[in-house]
Amino acid sequence: MSQPSPTWEERAARAMERHDDGAARLPDDADERQRQLTRMGNAAWAAGLSLLMAGREEDGRVWLVRAAERYRESWPNAPAGSWGRPIGAMKSRLIAGDREGALEDAQWALEARAAESESPIGRYAATLAYLVRGDDADAAELATLEGREDFPQPVADTLVALTADDARRYEEAIRALLADFETRDEFLEEIAVADTVLALQALAVRRGKTVLLSSPLLPS
Repeated sequence: MSQPSPTWEERAARAMERHDDGAARLPDDADERQRQLTRMGNAAWAAGLSLLMAGREEDGRVWLVRAAERYRESWPNAPAGSWGRPIGAMKSRLIAGDREGALEDAQWALEARAAESESPIGRYAATLAYLVRGDDADAAELATLEGREDFPQPVADTLVALTADDARRYEEAIRALLADFETRDEFLEEIAVADTVLALQALAVRRGKTVLLSSPLLPS
């Protein structure tokens, strides 16, 4: 007989335990430390999203901000091109509604020269940073990720729609992005939440675009 799936509260509790256990065992070696901090960031991110899904919004925001902090702490000793960390930090803060923190993390990404990166993930980091700052013209110059086989097309389409200030195009793109999430079998930390949708929706709201979405992968 199969075991029932854990509740969101149970997922949150396990993720918080992983984060705190990692904090209690932070190594001194620089490389091992940055890896541990990244794992802690992922655990805090999982806790934050799980709490949001459980309806505990304030607690969820606290843990999402904590995730952003762990990603930032891991950066100084991270390998070159570890753009997932500023992306994760910005997305976490956007979902948490921490605008000031998101602006600081956007500055971090740009000062790290994400805009000069040749990798699609680096360009994504820079595009997201410019969108956070409201520099949509600069974001548009970088949002040239459409049609690439090494970058998710629904994410690229949504970024372009945001930079174009096109409400109808944005609605089509964000719905397609959510549908793409709903077809996925694998999620970071096994947390089945459309986090990119939540983050980009936060950016859209600041641009006067409101698209009501409903999905098992989104908070009710």
